[in-house]
Amino acid sequence: MNYNKIVQGILDIGEAMLQSGAENFRLEDSFYRMCRSYGFKRSDVFVIPSNIQVTVETPEGEIITQIRHIESSEPNFDQLDYLNNLCRYVCQHTPDENEMREKYLEVINREPQKRITRYAAGIMGGTGFAVFFGCNLRDAVIAFIVSVMIVAVGDWLAKRESNLLVYNGILAFISEVIIIGALKMGIAEHPDRIMIGIVMLLISGLSTTNGIRDLLQRDFISGFINIMNSFLGAAGIAFGIGLAIILFHEGYSDHFILNHSVPIQLLSCTVACTGFALWFKIRGKQVWYNSIGAFFTWAIYVAVYAVKPSNFMATMIAAGFVGFYAFIMSRVNKAPSTIFLTASVFPLIPGPNLYYVMYGCVSQDPQMVFDETIILLATCLAIAFGFIIVDVASRSIMHAMKREYHIGKSALNLPLIGGKK
Repeated sequence: MNYNKIVQGILDIGEAMLQSGAENFRLEDSFYRMCRSYGFKRSDVFVIPSNIQVTVETPEGEIITQIRHIESSEPNFDQLDYLNNLCRYVCQHTPDENEMREKYLEVINREPQKRITRYAAGIMGGTGFAVFFGCNLRDAVIAFIVSVMIVAVGDWLAKRESNLLVYNGILAFISEVIIIGALKMGIAEHPDRIMIGIVMLLISGLSTTNGIRDLLQRDFISGFINIMNSFLGAAGIAFGIGLAIILFHEGYSDHFILNHSVPIQLLSCTVACTGFALWFKIRGKQVWYNSIGAFFTWAIYVAVYAVKPSNFMATMIAAGFVGFYAFIMSRVNKAPSTIFLTASVFPLIPGPNLYYVMYGCVSQDPQMVFDETIILLATCLAIAFGFIIVDVASRSIMHAMKREYHIGKSALNLPLIGGKK
């Protein structure tokens, strides 16, 4: 085989997986498995959100090093699912460079998501969370309009602006202008609650959670990159909202409250997370698995909080559930767990706290900034703890079943177990 082309093909798959939303440590695991299947004597893999480096020693003793710079892209979990299946195929069949390239292009050239689905996703996500966070019917209509704008302008802007701060700033500014206009006309009643729902479409809160999770797993570089990307996106949202408030001398906060009806909370967050599953380009029955996961995630949060009114405890237990749920669904569907985890966990993402941190900065309220920052970090930490507890338990379960879970370069020369990833 042409091992240089083989390594190049593996890097092509890895680059596409990272851009599609793969987690760093899981991508490293996939790299080591593919390298092992080709009989490399040694392999060293280094992955961060913006870079992949691979060095291998071929069976003939040749040393090959390839490096790939990764440009940021929006998540595409449907593509990630097929790329993950391609990794399995590579591990089981060790195709040559031409067959690998052919299989790779089949995945990359899959039919893209329809535009109408993209609009439905934005409307369900933005409007659903606006209702979840206490908006009334008239507020929901404004949230609907702003959600449509986010999709239309966002897709146009994404082709022209790659800086997350500028991208979020422009969309947040236009959103806040529409909301302020609706407030002045007497249509909207709770501008902050509308904007909180809309912010969920722009939010980088999941990056903060994943960043903290990476730090706790001692992946410091990836952790800091994810957290800084989150702060960059949040700064853009703050700039856009602040500029609109300053220019139009309008803006107030009555502080958000969740919808008073628990059934409406459950329904609205399920609709919103179904929208986010579509937003991440998930297709087929996996969309409904995310809907079910989101429903039970919030139901568990509400139940735990009713017994013990602690946001940290309720969030950690609910995050533990969604982590375990994603672990089970990934085994049942032979798909990456992140597909079932990302949208399902969105009811726990501290979007309101992120909004009020930004609002406090704009309104020069340091006490609000401090209080909301503490809650924001505590919530992200609780989610990360919930995920890590499940990860530890999952490793133990797989070890007891004598099945591989995550492997590193130390396992390179061990035999494959059942030919499975």
